[in-house]
This record gives sequence, C-alpha cells and structure tokens, in this order.
Amino acid sequence: MFWDWVILLGYLVIILAIGVWAARRIQDTADFFMAGRSFRKTFMVFFTFGAGTHSDQAVSVASKTYTDGLSGIWYQWFWLFNTPFYWLFPPIFRRMRALTTADFFELRYTRSVAALFALIGILQFIVNLATMLKGCGAMITAVSGGVISELGAVMLITLLFVVYGVAGGLKAAIVTDFLQGILTIVLSFLVLPFALQAVGGISGLREVIDDPRMFSLVVPGGIGVFYIAMIAVNGLVGIVTQPHVMANCAAGKTEMDNRVGFCFGNMLKRICTIAWTLTGLCAVALYPNLTTPAQIDQTYGLMARDLLPAIMPGLVGLFIASLLATVMSSCDAWMISCSALFTENIYRPFAAPNRSQKHYVLVGRIVSGAIVLIGILYALFLESVITGLETFWKIQAMMGIAFWAGLFWRRATTAGAWLSTSAAFLTMIYTANLGPDQLPEWMVYGGRIYLPYQMLAYLSTGLLTMIVVSLITPRVSSAKLDRLYRAIRTPVSPDEHPSEPFEVPADSQPEPVRKIIDHPDFEIPVPNRTSVIGFVGVWALVGILIGSVYWIASL
Repeated sequence: MFWDWVILLGYLVIILAIGVWAARRIQDTADFFMAGRSFRKTFMVFFTFGAGTHSDQAVSVASKTYTDGLSGIWYQWFWLFNTPFYWLFPPIFRRMRALTTADFFELRYTRSVAALFALIGILQFIVNLATMLKGCGAMITAVSGGVISELGAVMLITLLFVVYGVAGGLKAAIVTDFLQGILTIVLSFLVLPFALQAVGGISGLREVIDDPRMFSLVVPGGIGVFYIAMIAVNGLVGIVTQPHVMANCAAGKTEMDNRVGFCFGNMLKRICTIAWTLTGLCAVALYPNLTTPAQIDQTYGLMARDLLPAIMPGLVGLFIASLLATVMSSCDAWMISCSALFTENIYRPFAAPNRSQKHYVLVGRIVSGAIVLIGILYALFLESVITGLETFWKIQAMMGIAFWAGLFWRRATTAGAWLSTSAAFLTMIYTANLGPDQLPEWMVYGGRIYLPYQMLAYLSTGLLTMIVVSLITPRVSSAKLDRLYRAIRTPVSPDEHPSEPFEVPADSQPEPVRKIIDHPDFEIPVPNRTSVIGFVGVWALVGILIGSVYWIASL
C-alpha cells in the first residue's frame, strides 16, 4: 500500500501545480475559455482524447459486455462510424472564430436560440458529469475493497478537477490532459493482460462461456445492425452540439492542428474501447454470479483489486491515479465549456453587457463550481452508469438538427430552430414511457421502447418540424447569413486573434464558392483535396479496427 499512496499523491501534486501555473497566465476570457488558441497537434490529440474519454465509458462498455457479450463494444464504438467525419468539420469550427457553439446559434438565428443552446449544453454536462462520477466512484469503491465509499470518491474527484480547472481554465485542462491522456491509456490496458492470463486467454474464455452470441459483434434482437446504425446517426447529429466540441475543434493554432487533434484523439479512444470490451468479457469468467446493475458496474474495479497487487507494488495506486485522470480530463473541459456558455451567452448579453474581462473570468469560475454541484447531486440519484449514458446520448442530439440545418440550409429559421428542438424533446419524453401495452412486440426491448426506435422517433419529428416551420416562417436576414458564410469560407492564419466571433480580417480573402447542390438556399461545399484524402484514410482505419476485433473474436 505504501507505493500505491506514493504514486497517487505524486500524481495529485503534479495536477494541482499545473492548475496554479496556468492560473497565473489567465488575462482574459479567450485565455480562460479557449487557451489562447495556441496548441499544436500532440497536445490537441491528447486534449480531445482526454476530454472525450472517461472511466464511466470503460465501466459502461465492460458492464454491457458482461451482460451482452462482445457486442457491448458498440456502447462506445457506435462513434467509430462518425470518426471519419471528425476530419471534415474542425476547420468549420475554427473559422467561426468563436468561443462557444452558442455564438454560432446567435449569429445564425438569434440570441434567444443561443441561450436555449446554452441551457441544453449545461444540462448535457450535468447528466454527463453525474454519469462520469458514478462510474468512477463505483470503480474506486471496488478497487479499494470498500475502504473508499462511492460518495467519498466522488467528492475527492470533484475537489481536484474543480480546483485546477477553475484556477487555470482551458489552458490548465489541455496541459493536464496530456498527462492524463497517457494515464487513461494505462488504465485501459493495465488490467487486460493479467485478466486474460487469469482466464487462459480467448480460448479459455470460450471454454467457460458456452454461449456463442457472447463472441459476436452483432446480436439480432439486442445490439444488432439497426441498433448500431441508429445510435451512430444520433451521435453524428448531436456531436457538434456537445459543449466542449468547440474547444476541441478550435483551440489549436492551425486548422490542421484541429483536424489531427479531434480526429485522431477520438481514434485513440476507439482503440482503448477494444481493451475495455475484452476486460468485460474476462469478468464474465472471473465473476459469473453478478446480478444487479451496481454489482456489474464494479467489474473493472474488482479485477484491478484482485489481480494487480500480486503483480507489482504500486500498480493499484497507478490504476487509481489513471482512473482519476480519465474523469478529471473530461470534467475539466466540460466544466470550462459550460461555464463559457453561461458567461458568454446568458450572463454577458442579458445581465451585464459592459463589464471588464476580469469580471467575466470571475463569473466563469463561480459558475463552474455551481454547475458541478448540481451534477454531484444528480449523481447521487442516478440508477446506473448505463442509464446515465443513454440519457446523455438523447439530450446531446436535441439541438443537432438546428445546427446542421442552420449550417447547410439558408432557409432554416429561428422559429424552426425553437420548434424542432421542442418537438424532439417532447417526443423523447413521451416515448420514454411507452412499453408493451402501447407498442407492438418488435418495438419493445427490456420492457420499454427499443432505444433505436425512440431515437428514430425524436430525430424524425425534429427534422420534419424544422423543414415545415422554416418554409412557412420569415427568413433570417441575408446580412447575417452572408457574415456567417464569409467567415466559414475564410481560412484562419496561425497568427490571427479575433476579438469577436465571426470577425474576419479585412485583408483576408474567402475561398471560391463551390457547392455540391447548385441552389441559392443550400451551402454544402465541395470538399478539398485534404478533406477527401483524410476522410478516405480514416475510413480505412475504421475497417482495420473492425477487422482486428473480428480476428480476436475468432481466435
């Protein structure tokens, strides 16, 4: 235990020191919320990886694998089919020259739509934070053998990321995420080799687990093709409206830094997901009698507790440090992004429009702590990690239709944005209560509406509402739209530092207009050579990863 504590305390000291260092370099809101847009590819890769990867995902994948087999990998791998698109849209976010995605909604629609997005973005963070804290708490409780309670673990994690995140803003988050990204990789693979050794490898698993569906990537009636496809579509619709994505796609120095960071930071996560899945499969053999959601959530931690001490002193401490890193690296980025949403898109325009930069930074810090407190309270009442994860998937897609329609369709209107989001929300809430008494048998799974059908219902309702309402309500002014599209068509130079969103230097020239659909109401650009080559290349990597898991499953 001595070396476990040495490693754990050493990690905590380093993280807090980085927060203090970064705090002394905060001059204005651009530094606090966007880190001065100064980071290059390596830091951006680990920032994206750290911000988007956390222990509750390892818990949810391992838990779903425990109950459903290898197909549980899709509880995170549904994002795999979205990854090639992550090569395409970071330049769009960078060219917006904005601090938050709400800045896009304000220019494209109105300030009220920006405020709506800010509120939904904060709601996303509260649900996601609660899910992350619950997952990490379950792991720490298991690996400590109950010495550290779930509530105690949650409070420790929260104290740490709030202290350095509130002090140092996004700069502290990006720098710490480099270290924490490495530790997240350690967490993902630390237990796996010893777990496989304990069960006799894949062949040993096959001897213990006699159900062939547990080794199938696709299970009809469970996590099948329709399930995977629908959740992937939902993810692509909603990824752009996750609060931290603006920072992930725009905090780099150049457009290429942001492309590489966002795309390959997420691809690194796809690789770690393979390790989480195989670890969950090993848990089926090692702990065959777990029944409740709370017990199943602890499988990852149980393996660390039982396997690591016999290997080498200090490994449990390294595991806990890595576990803390996965949560803090996500919580800090989300916290700063949501603080930016409230400060820049609700507080500044509606309550205090002409205050100093120091005032807004102070407000951002106070709001960060308040939002986190609400997330903690929600975590205490959350049923399970999987429940929280599915709730987050749904909420993050609510304003995705308004974003994509506003980006590619000039005819999208403010009324369309409000009513499409409202219609999607109401459909989501209504369908959540449907079960065998209201639906045909083929639409029900586990006593309630099959998740993909619920997603299909609210996405279809939202899209149809956007189209119909936009066609019968007044257009957004051409002047606003022209400013938006001029910014998006104008590349960003490395030394450009805009003071306002969508502010393009007077001497900059936009790229020539080349559209896929030759119609004045559509703004879908023809991708350039860099976009096409990268897009195709990432699809090739997607194929390699899927093929690798098929190969592992067939051993």
